[in-house]
Order: sequence, then C-alpha cells, then structure tokens
Amino acid sequence: MVNRKELEPDSGPLAAYGARVRRLREDRGWTQEDLAERTRYSSKHISAVETGNRPSTLKFSGALDVAFGLTGTDQSFDRECQQLRHGVLMEGFPEYVHQERKAVEIRLFEIGVVPGLLQTPQYARALADGAIARGSITEAQAVERVRYLAERQQILERERPPMLFVVMDESCIRRLVGGTEVMAAQLDALVRLAARPYTVLQVAPFAMGERRAINRPVNLATMHDRSVLSYAESQSQGHLVRESGAVSATLTLYHQLAAESLSQANTVAMIEEARKGML
Repeated sequence: MVNRKELEPDSGPLAAYGARVRRLREDRGWTQEDLAERTRYSSKHISAVETGNRPSTLKFSGALDVAFGLTGTDQSFDRECQQLRHGVLMEGFPEYVHQERKAVEIRLFEIGVVPGLLQTPQYARALADGAIARGSITEAQAVERVRYLAERQQILERERPPMLFVVMDESCIRRLVGGTEVMAAQLDALVRLAARPYTVLQVAPFAMGERRAINRPVNLATMHDRSVLSYAESQSQGHLVRESGAVSATLTLYHQLAAESLSQANTVAMIEEARKGML
C-alpha cells in the first residue's frame, strides 16, 4: 500500500487505540472506506484516528463497537475510550487540543496552578504525583499525562507559533508546587516566556477582588477564519463550546479580566518578587 504509515502502538494510549482500529479493520479485510461506510464517519476521519493524529470520541467509539461487534464486551472501544478519557484526560479536552493545534490565537485563564502550556516538566510531574498520592491516577497514567502535555506544548516551538495571551490568578505564582526548587524554576520559565514576541503574560492580583470577571479556568482558541471556540472544566467534565453567542460572552469577560489585570511589565516584576522569596 502506497504511503502507508507505520504505527507505534507503544508510544501512548492514543497510538495504541489507533493501531487496534487498523488491526481489527485489516483482520476483516476492510478498507478505510469500508469502515467509514459502516460507522458513518469519513475515511479521512478513520485514517486520522488510526495514525493517532485525531483523538477519538465516545460517539465514534460506539460506532466502532457496532461495526466490529464489540458493543458491551470487555474489548469494546467505548470502554477503552472511557478509560483513556477518565484516566488521563477529561471528556472534551482531546478535541479542544486538536483544535488548539490549528489556532492562530490562544487565550488562557487559570486559577491555582500555572496553565499547562506554560508548565515545566518538573512542575507538571509534581502535579501528577499529587494526583497519584490522592489515588486519582496511576503511575502509568501520570507518565502519559506529562507526555501528552509535552506534546501539546510543541505548538509554542513552531517557527510561527500562535499568539498566546495568558492571565493567571495570583494564586498560580504563590502556591508552592513541587518544593522551592521546582517552583523557582517554574517562575524563571514564566519570566522567559513573557519575553517571547508571541506571548502576553498577565497576573490577576488578589487585590482585584470582586472585579475579577471570570471565576473558573477558561481556554479560548481563535481559528484562521477568526471563529472562536471555548473550553472550560467542571469538577468532573470538560465542555467544548462552539456556539457563537456563548463563546462571545466568554470572550467579552476575558477582555474585561485582562483590562483589570497587571500589565506584563508589572506581572514580571511580581513573578520576580515571588522568586526572590524562594532563595
């Protein structure tokens, strides 16, 4: 077969998922077009999932189970997808990341922890270790979570990365994560990121009080056609929103938040002050 991509199922759960789709499809002698017809998804979608370039969804997993006769079995793709999403990533987040990779502008607001795109590997691992200690995830899931984050951060290393606007609640730089050495390195990394031409970094100070326009973490991605989608998480589930009215309202709140936050220069000064306190 021309241009057949070799799969590496050991490189991560998404790759293993895709490799199993291809194996079961080929075991039945089906082409991607055959499976597309049986699932009512495009052959392009099938190819992207098989090669690990597109995360699956519960809906697609259910369609695969019907096609392969796995519904309700221990080998169902629905069960595998549930384990992948609930073990490492929240529902809705993989699809947001898929869109984030294509965005021209990204706006983030975070409370309590440094936003994932800005985390050092050591800081990310410390957060994962905390989740292990609470029994929320396993060691293998922690490794996958940190690996997935590193893969996501690659968009910032492109020759022309997306414009990144970040507002962090002051708690993000005051909360000690991983000990003083890890936290100091994280704060140093934030100062370096603020110096990048494609990054605008701001802190929403505690003194903002009731003027803080947003009270939960928010991700906003602007696409090439200038459409905007948003992603936010509750305690147990993530929500990806494309509906223009709801997204527009969130975007307005984000602009109000940024207007009330510290300038980038004052933000860097606050981060450096927090860093000195760790010497």
